[in-house]
Amino acid sequence: MKRSLIERKLGKVETALDKAIEKQEIPGAVVLARMPREGEVLEYSWVRGLAAARPERLPMRRDTIFDLASLTKPIATTTAIMMLVEEGSIALDDPVAKVLPSFAERGKEEVTIRHLLTHSAGLKPVREFHELLIQKERKTGERLIGTPEGKAWIVDRVLRSAPVHEPGAAAVYGDLNFITLSALVEEVSKQPFDEFCESRIFTRLGLVDTRFFPIPVDGSQAAPEAVRRRVAATENCAWRERIVWGEVHDPNCFAMGGVAGHAGLFSTADDVMRFAQLFLDAYHGRNESLPPERVREFCEKQYLPESSDWALGWDTPTKGVSTSGELFSEKSVGHTGFTGTSLWIDLERELIVVMLTNRIHQVVKRSKFTLRPKIHDAIVDAFTAG
Repeated sequence: MKRSLIERKLGKVETALDKAIEKQEIPGAVVLARMPREGEVLEYSWVRGLAAARPERLPMRRDTIFDLASLTKPIATTTAIMMLVEEGSIALDDPVAKVLPSFAERGKEEVTIRHLLTHSAGLKPVREFHELLIQKERKTGERLIGTPEGKAWIVDRVLRSAPVHEPGAAAVYGDLNFITLSALVEEVSKQPFDEFCESRIFTRLGLVDTRFFPIPVDGSQAAPEAVRRRVAATENCAWRERIVWGEVHDPNCFAMGGVAGHAGLFSTADDVMRFAQLFLDAYHGRNESLPPERVREFCEKQYLPESSDWALGWDTPTKGVSTSGELFSEKSVGHTGFTGTSLWIDLERELIVVMLTNRIHQVVKRSKFTLRPKIHDAIVDAFTAG
């Protein structure tokens, strides 16, 4: 009786997703959910729509690879910082300038790693560096977009940038914090960021389809053809003059060569679910693939400033406006990505919802994309029914 009630309620999830495809809010999606209950594990999966409509028409599959966009921040960058803190190479309250001396310019000497993780460092939220590089290319005739030289130029501009407020005075979500963090990981580890993440996180956790796609310097496609055909296409990009397919959508990350701390990570729903389950198991002390005490620390709200809901690299539910909806517990962490991706983990219920869509294919949609909270509320309602 209870299971049939759960199944009926899950029908609301499918109805909402089907309507979103019908109304062309999304071309397609893969949604996975999991929660233990009364001695069993409730699981839900939904796969529908198109992974690409142009230049080819390809159906969405469960193993479709998505551009995770800002899910790069918690899965790759935050986890990398957590690993370095755990091994004692850095501390959360270390000044960033201790590792990256040029960051001290323009009064940023007191900004710490903790400030960057909580978006309270005072850096501008975003700058269109790719546009500046395009202008520079036109003047010099030198190719910079997607090259190591272009990446170094952007990182240098970020590190030397002027703050817009004192550290800890406000929490303003932004990419520059995480570009800085990935530069810090490279400096401390003496490894390229993607190589560090591959060896220390993805391989260690058994993530088989999670990777960055570096932009080849010879201008060839980033992903091998067989892999690219598994990737969900994104925007019809005006300045690249093509459908973005098998390369990172984020323009600054593309200009940096496809590898950065704020964007660039690609993965499948099953890999994101595996990461989330191992993270949750570590939080509850059942698995040490990730350091349990450190995972718990990174899930705690930092109150920088007091009104902020940010944990360390992770968002937490903000009443009335959260993409998690209204029913995830206060002890939850999550994040979203501009391309239409999200991951939310209810640490109390041990509920995980992975929702991956390619909402910006073929046009960048400026809507608020209100589908996420509806889906999350419907899944929580179903899984806790009876």
